[in-house]
Amino acid sequence: MRQEAFHHAGGGTVPSVPGFRVRQRSWVAGTRVSLDSLVCRFREGLSAESIAENFPALSLEQVYGAIACYLANQSQAEEYLRDGERLSAQRQQEGRRSNADLIARLQRERHESQVLGC
Repeated sequence: MRQEAFHHAGGGTVPSVPGFRVRQRSWVAGTRVSLDSLVCRFREGLSAESIAENFPALSLEQVYGAIACYLANQSQAEEYLRDGERLSAQRQQEGRRSNADLIARLQRERHESQVLGC
């Protein structure tokens, strides 16, 4: 597989599987398909053919290449994915804290509309 298999959203080409910086997402080269989304489907048990069907922008060869890179660098890739999950959870908590008043108001209005049968 070519070393230009993945690109970081921040720009630049990286070898095989990305350099695993938390704040950057990695994409299959020449597409807008993130490594995260492809690997998640693979970890859910989807075959390469099913993944290619789910992502029409990818050829079957690209899917197999991405899976091969993931498997060849699995410990780094898993660390990259865990870091991304942690960052996502952190951002979700921050969003809930910074929007607590809005969330509470929306929940009250939703409850009121359900009570009134609207």
